[in-house]
Amino acid sequence: MTSHATHGRRPPTVAGADIETPAAIAVTDASGLVTHWSAGAQDLWGYAPEEIVGRHLADLFTEDWAAPRRRDGTSPDVRVNLYPLPSDDRPAGFLLAANGPLVRAEEPDSTAMIGWAFDQHHTALAVYDSEARLLRMNQEMARIGGYREDDIRGRSVTEVVPGPVYADVEERILRVLRTGKPEGTEYFVRTPGESRAHAWALDVHPLKDSAGRIHGAALSAYDYSAQYDSRERLSLLGEARTRIGTSLDVAGTARELAEVVVPRFADVVIVDLLPAVFRGDLPEPVSSGPVVLRRAAYRSASADDRDRSANEERLHPASSSITRCLATGRPELLSGTTVDPDLWTPDESVRPEAGGHGVHSLIMVPVRARGAVLGTVLFVRGTEARKPFTTDDLEVTEDLVARAAICLDNARRFTRERGIALELQRRLLPPGPTEHPAVETATRYLPAGGDTEVGGDWFDVIPLPGARVGLVVGDVVGHGVHAAASMGRLRSAVRTLADIDLPPDELLTRLDDIVTQSANGADTEAGGADAVPGELGASCLYAVYDPVSRSCALARAGHPSPVLVNPDGSTRILDVPVGPPLGLGSLPFEMAELTVPEGSVLALYTDGLVETRGQDLDERLDTLRHVLGEPAPSLEALCDAVLAALDTETRRDDVALLIARTRVLGEDQVASWELPADPSVVAAARRQVGDRLAAWGLDEMAFTTELVVSELVTNAIRYSMGPIRLQLIRDRTLISEVSDGSSTSPHLRRARLSDEGGRGLFLVAELTQRWGTRYTSDGKTIWAEQSIPGL
Repeated sequence: MTSHATHGRRPPTVAGADIETPAAIAVTDASGLVTHWSAGAQDLWGYAPEEIVGRHLADLFTEDWAAPRRRDGTSPDVRVNLYPLPSDDRPAGFLLAANGPLVRAEEPDSTAMIGWAFDQHHTALAVYDSEARLLRMNQEMARIGGYREDDIRGRSVTEVVPGPVYADVEERILRVLRTGKPEGTEYFVRTPGESRAHAWALDVHPLKDSAGRIHGAALSAYDYSAQYDSRERLSLLGEARTRIGTSLDVAGTARELAEVVVPRFADVVIVDLLPAVFRGDLPEPVSSGPVVLRRAAYRSASADDRDRSANEERLHPASSSITRCLATGRPELLSGTTVDPDLWTPDESVRPEAGGHGVHSLIMVPVRARGAVLGTVLFVRGTEARKPFTTDDLEVTEDLVARAAICLDNARRFTRERGIALELQRRLLPPGPTEHPAVETATRYLPAGGDTEVGGDWFDVIPLPGARVGLVVGDVVGHGVHAAASMGRLRSAVRTLADIDLPPDELLTRLDDIVTQSANGADTEAGGADAVPGELGASCLYAVYDPVSRSCALARAGHPSPVLVNPDGSTRILDVPVGPPLGLGSLPFEMAELTVPEGSVLALYTDGLVETRGQDLDERLDTLRHVLGEPAPSLEALCDAVLAALDTETRRDDVALLIARTRVLGEDQVASWELPADPSVVAAARRQVGDRLAAWGLDEMAFTTELVVSELVTNAIRYSMGPIRLQLIRDRTLISEVSDGSSTSPHLRRARLSDEGGRGLFLVAELTQRWGTRYTSDGKTIWAEQSIPGL
């Protein structure tokens, strides 16, 4: 109470101010200034008359006028009455009298104070009897439970509140009553008296008498939501570090983020990325114009709205908050009423409709990596049990998205590199099935699945002279662009070596030399032996099939043996001597030769088809043989059946598969003669060739062919020893072959005008489409091909 305006001003005299009475009496004027002061008042308040007369009455009381106040600031234990002094128009003053001790409340006993402590404690408390029925609960427990004590006294927990959480609480109470051992636990639940879920620390302990007998149990529940939220944020960030980034797939990484966050932090998480990210490209900066985003992940805590498919593209207008977020690169915290309705598709369950119904808060965070914005992540809360997002939550989401952005960018870069390697691999492999008179083929190449880069598996079908065909399958160690480029170099080398018609074992020997020299060259350029090229340790299987003799020659360098399927369906793994992988340059390669029945199927494959972690190799080989032995409408269908049976969807390595069905050239397509090494047989050979061409309807080719055969036979007679074999093969071309027992190869040269010889092979080269020499175990064969008119 403030003093009167004249407070502190004294009258000119204090005469008559003293009142000689032991009673504490004071008199004031109409304005409340003290005019008379008794001795008893001096004893009570401690002021001498000259100190108090002229001061305002307010100086004798506390500020709230609840009690008198002494000069030393203490309050005396008296009751003070104030009486107005009557006059005609208004009080002439006031009489202040202290005439007895103050009436104080009676001191409570300890039982009452203990009861107050129980009832008024800020922690929720409850006491249960020996049968787990409620005896007492305090005010806080009544508040969070939403029930009056009188209404639920004598009832168990589950009789009041059903549900698994409360059943667990009751079970704990019963267990404590039974064992006498305290128990504690934590729950995150919305109690009946609360509007949203809270984190509760629950403790149950037994109530024992002096003899240790259990008569009941006490329960306390403490709301530790603030500590729980802090702990959950730290736990969430820790879990994100271990769970996000296990996949090198863009959509898979986005799903990992959503799975970490929902439902523990948000009700819905939506990850939208710019389309360029899915292609592996770094997006261009987003301007203020419209922007297209593709859905990478959608996850909801609702059981009916759990997951949604990715790859849905939506156009967001320039006025959209998501466009603004992408353009500025800054996160935003929005309430449900300020969220743009175009953030959700019409069939999504959580939408800000009807004034924000279903969404009460949202955090929108841009995904930034390598100086570019990749997309956005939306964190949504809409259930009543959750409190709206706060600025603390905004910091958490920024940390989460920063971690996810690194992983998403890694996945993007992996996608780009894998796409380059895959495109290179596909361009280097044959574009489709190869048409050849010796075999019918079907092929498959499957890159490694999951997060594995493209490897160096490859296959090829190489046409060879004499209507023969070369079948090759290989595997380069490593993955990525380097492995694909190494595969291309090996394939080119095999084709070059096959073009000079080397047998399989010699071809692998030459190929091994090439790889070894390449490795040494790479070491020199890199400045150390640690720079090992991708070809080192590559494997290869090379087979040559002759449709005339039905013979097949094979050799392998560290590669799985092929499977042969006979026309009757029986299968076997061919016993081809295994050689070392290419690039080691240590052991020689050996060749196996066998006769293959017409219509047999030869299956060549890389180890990715049969070698799978956690599965037995022999069992998978048995499965492969069983599937290959089953009837199939076509080789393409047989390839599909093999891949399906061996479950290549979860492969961790590339798979290359080449299946070939053998053909045989009929007797009406092949003519052969054994000739002695006598010059007189040349004329007879010309006549036999002319007759055969006439029988085949190729009379117009007789002159040229007779001339070519005459030169080849003459050359064999002149430079070889032993018998000579002449053979004509009619297929897409007309092939003339002369075999002898000499290993000396003729050379083409241009004869001078004065030379008497040297023009034979030159004429052969001019008159035919191509010619060449191949060596056999018992000599050589010189061959020449001519185009057949009309084919």
